[in-house]
Amino acid sequence: MGKLTKKQKLAADKIEAGKMYSLTEASKLVKEITYTKFDASVDVDVRLGVDPRKANQMVRGVVSLPHGTGKQIRVLVLCTPDAEAAAKEAGADYVGLDEYIEKIKGGWTDIDVIITMPSIMGKIGALGRVLGPRGLMPNPKSGTVTMDVAKAVKEVKQGKIDFKVDKSGIVHTSIGKVSFTADQIRDNAKEFIATIIKLKPTAAKGTYIKSIYLSSTMSKGIKIDPKSVDEI
Repeated sequence: MGKLTKKQKLAADKIEAGKMYSLTEASKLVKEITYTKFDASVDVDVRLGVDPRKANQMVRGVVSLPHGTGKQIRVLVLCTPDAEAAAKEAGADYVGLDEYIEKIKGGWTDIDVIITMPSIMGKIGALGRVLGPRGLMPNPKSGTVTMDVAKAVKEVKQGKIDFKVDKSGIVHTSIGKVSFTADQIRDNAKEFIATIIKLKPTAAKGTYIKSIYLSSTMSKGIKIDPKSVDEI
């Protein structure tokens, strides 16, 4: 392992070994330990006491972050011609159908979210091999398959994200940028964690929230006391 740079050492010195921080403390600290020249993302990792291999312990959901994600989300809407104008007005970056289906078949995936209508899903099914591994496949549970595509576009642009527990039992997502205020980071993290708590499967036994870490791109993780989330 290489030697720590001066800034990395300063950051490491600010995190007390073995300490669990409150969400409010961690939201301030993550800004202090980030020295990247770019506007780093702020991430939350929540380890759950579930077995994702069992269908009745899968944790998946959507959450609207109060202060958005800080990212420019590129949205493609695959819809019928009568819904195109509303989708464009709502802020969709790309709107159409057959021409974009052909582009995706050719390997184009320069987008972050795809929103479509139930009647279009038959055409999109063939794109599963391209979209599935990239997490781009529209899904009714995440609100990306809907008759009201304009509403869905607005929600995504305003900070609605979907998440799913991975095979290791961890839910990971970005909840903002280091340029956010500490209060904005805290509010977004609290909303995300509170949503995960509401989604606790009835089949999950024992400790549900095993650990929570807050970090930024390239920073160390800050361990959060799960009890502190309820105290805000």
